[in-house]
Amino acid sequence: MEINEKQLFEVAQEAMKNAYAPYSHYTVGAAIVCDDGQIYSGVNIENASYGLTNCAERTAIFKAVSEGHQHVSRIVIINGTKELSKPCGACRQVMSEFMGPEDIVYLANCQNDFKEFTFKEILPLAFSDKDMD
Repeated sequence: MEINEKQLFEVAQEAMKNAYAPYSHYTVGAAIVCDDGQIYSGVNIENASYGLTNCAERTAIFKAVSEGHQHVSRIVIINGTKELSKPCGACRQVMSEFMGPEDIVYLANCQNDFKEFTFKEILPLAFSDKDMD
C-alpha cells in the first residue's frame, strides 16, 4: 500500500495532539513510513528533569523498531509553532541508524508549511556503523 504525503502529515498532526509538553509547551508530532508501508507515529514526551525527555522522532522510530522494523523511508516532523521543525542532534543520530542518505525528511509547522529534504541534507556527516570498522 502506497502512503502519500498528505496521509503522513495527517498522522503526524493527529499525533501532535497527544504530545506531553507541560514545561516547554512546544508540541511535536512525527509520523514515519517503514518499508512495508506501515506507519508509526510519535510525540514529544517531556519530564521535569528535562534530560529524560524524549522527542517525537525517536518515539516513532523506537515504536517501529520495537515492532520489528529497521528501516524508515520517510518521516514527517511537525510542531505547534510557525517555525519549521528541526530535529535535535540526538534524533538525527537515531535517524541515521534507521534511514538511508536518500530517504525523505519533511520538516513542517502548524500552518501546513513544509520543506522536503533527503536525510543526508539534514545530517551530511553522519556517524554510522561503517565508522566502527
